[in-house]
Amino acid sequence: MDYQLCTHCGKCAFVCPHGVIRSKAFPAELAAHAPAGFEHVPIKGKDYPEGMHISYQVSAEDCTGCTLCVDICPIRDKSQANYKAINMAPLEPVRAAHQANWTFFLQLPDYDRQQLKLKTIKGSMLGQPLFEFSGACSGCGETPYIKLATQLFGDRMLVANATGCSSIYGGNLPTTPWAKNQQGRGPAWNNSLFEDNAEFGLGMRLAIDKQQQFASELLIQLKESLDTELVDALLHADQADEAGIHQQRLRVNELQHALQQLSEPLARRLETIADSLCKRSVWIIGGDGWAYDIGFGGLDHVLASGKDVNILVLDTEVYSNTGGQTSKATPRGAVAKFSAAGKDTAKKDLARIAMDYEHVYVAHVAYGSKDVQTLHAFIEAESFQGPSLIIAYAPCIAHGVDLKNNHKQQQLAVESGHWPLFRFDPRLAAEGKNPLHLDSKPPSIPYREFVQSETRFSMLWRAHPERAEEILQQSQQEVRERFYRYQQLAALSWEEEEHTVPHTESEEGKHHG
Repeated sequence: MDYQLCTHCGKCAFVCPHGVIRSKAFPAELAAHAPAGFEHVPIKGKDYPEGMHISYQVSAEDCTGCTLCVDICPIRDKSQANYKAINMAPLEPVRAAHQANWTFFLQLPDYDRQQLKLKTIKGSMLGQPLFEFSGACSGCGETPYIKLATQLFGDRMLVANATGCSSIYGGNLPTTPWAKNQQGRGPAWNNSLFEDNAEFGLGMRLAIDKQQQFASELLIQLKESLDTELVDALLHADQADEAGIHQQRLRVNELQHALQQLSEPLARRLETIADSLCKRSVWIIGGDGWAYDIGFGGLDHVLASGKDVNILVLDTEVYSNTGGQTSKATPRGAVAKFSAAGKDTAKKDLARIAMDYEHVYVAHVAYGSKDVQTLHAFIEAESFQGPSLIIAYAPCIAHGVDLKNNHKQQQLAVESGHWPLFRFDPRLAAEGKNPLHLDSKPPSIPYREFVQSETRFSMLWRAHPERAEEILQQSQQEVRERFYRYQQLAALSWEEEEHTVPHTESEEGKHHG
């Protein structure tokens, strides 16, 4: 890391698929006994107190060498175009120094989450990733999304994970990439099958809600034996942000101490579920094979339920973990198992299906194209009191690309219109505003430029060139029409207007008769 160039934007840590790049902000005096090679500088920006320093540290032995951090870095040396604020280097000459630096870095305290500016890339990357060093492919397109979720909500997450790539690198026992913070808190994770993962996650939500309800009922029954102000504060806590959640945890700790002084049986029962009074964040995670295909019935049921769950679909547009079979997320013309001559039908539009409920938060994201939009989508989805669905574009080796070009492929997908970026927030409709907001521009490059950059499409030209050309023309028309439909929806007025429904002639005749 060249701190003379670095602007502390946090993008390198944001895109790192394995969580090996971390940032911490801390009082400068805490680095007084740091190893000689440990680098830290005053943090840039007005959001942090005087005397705060920042360090970006790499766990060198866990780095897979995917180069995505260098690719995303926006800062170049004016005199050397190929030299950036972060650059790759051979491991062996720096191994010992980085080991010492990493050990020291981990001992530094994490920044107070109540003060984190989570809506910025820089601020959110000061959150500790509680998903790290997974066994996913080098340059994986899925893991940055999971890692981001844990940085934002990890110490209160409950995760229902469908079988697939994310369950394999997520539950690669006897180790696991799911971690805990310095307070001993971390995501609770479990794996379910393709066909019932959505229901599995919904069960978590229902159980948590019931536990919270029961804890509240016990609290009310014990109110006369407890501090009434504490009871009222627990029952009416605002846990909409990190500060509110922190305060509720302190209250629960106070409650636990008070319960120990009581001999009543109800106090013993409340002790076991008092933690349920703190906010929990339920996440249902899986790939497109689960969400679009085998588990779609359950997913639809959960969306219709109206319950407060967050669904993250890691869309590789193919059954990646089982060898690359076609799914309903596979685009027209892509070659995969069961579509050796190119898939005949268009990609299923899961987002539009979900938006049709009108009570579901929906986001279409691609972090390599627009990282801030991805960050905002995660924060908005988790804060929404109802079902939320984030469909995340995830380049995969099954696409026939070198994943060092992960970000390039995401950008091509967005610019060609293959993957429009948008957010649908039902809360806006309640304010008389259109809930749909387009976050990407109309297609700006030919669809051909995107498909010919990936083997899953281009191999069709070698085997069946005429068919490939025919499908390309059809797909080009489809991406234009799809974007136009979204554009029309986003332009609709959402203000209430008085409408007079005209009578038909037959109805008027009935009235006269």
